[in-house]
Amino acid sequence: MPSAANTHTVAQLLEMTQADLDTLFTESEPGPIPDGEGAGTAIVAPGTTFSPKIASFINHFAWQGKIFDAKSGLLRNLILPFGLSAIIAKVYRAPSWLDKKDCIVLDYSETSLLAHWIRDEIRMISPNLYLGKVFWGRTV
Repeated sequence: MPSAANTHTVAQLLEMTQADLDTLFTESEPGPIPDGEGAGTAIVAPGTTFSPKIASFINHFAWQGKIFDAKSGLLRNLILPFGLSAIIAKVYRAPSWLDKKDCIVLDYSETSLLAHWIRDEIRMISPNLYLGKVFWGRTV
C-alpha cells in the first residue's frame, strides 16, 4: 500500500509519460476495491501539453468518474455532461495483463454492449487515488 511519502496528485499524473505511468502502475499494490463515488480523469496523450486539455474536455462532456459498489462487485460510470449513471462493469481482483501481478479489474465484457471490449485495471497509488490501465479488445 502506498505510504504518505508516495502521495501523487492528478496534476502530477497528467505530466507523466506513458512509460512513467506504467512504471508507477507496476510498482503499486491493488489496494482495496473502491466503494462509493469516485471522480475520474482520463489521461490521453500522456506526457504532452495536450493531456490536461483533453482530460478537461472528457470530464466536461463525456465521462466524470465511477460509482463503485464493492459489496456487489459492480460499478457504474458517470457519463455525459449531466452525470448519467450507466455502463456497468464487474469489479474483481485478478492478475494484470500488463505485469501478471494482482490488480482490481473493471470488466465490461459481460455487462455492456457499448463497452464489452474494454477491460480496465486499477491499482492504488496514493490514499484514495487509483491509477488505471485500459485495454481495448484484448482477450486472455
